[in-house]
Amino acid sequence: MRVKGGTVTHARRKKVLKQAKGYFGSKHALYKTANEQVLHSLHYAYVSRRTRKSDYRKLWIVRINAAVRKFDINYSTLMHGLKLAGINVNRKMLSEMAITDEKGFAQLVETAKKALAK
Repeated sequence: MRVKGGTVTHARRKKVLKQAKGYFGSKHALYKTANEQVLHSLHYAYVSRRTRKSDYRKLWIVRINAAVRKFDINYSTLMHGLKLAGINVNRKMLSEMAITDEKGFAQLVETAKKALAK
């Protein structure tokens, strides 16, 4: 006697095809190609959630560097000066300060310059 497993198999295939909705060509219509693409898509999503974090960090660094160049200093020198001064501010907050609070950011830059001069 053979096992057909109709309802379970049908439900699983329906679930995969529902996830593949909107994919191009046979990837949204045929189970085998849809399943392959869904697995790849889930992997891409997983990887990208981690990549997004480094993308934001790069963006913050670019913003800080652009803002700090007005004070005749570069990003790495600023970060070294802040470390010497004992100021522990993360890059996200520095980036936000550079955009919204220019006076506060300028004070931080001056503090870093003084720490470097010692």
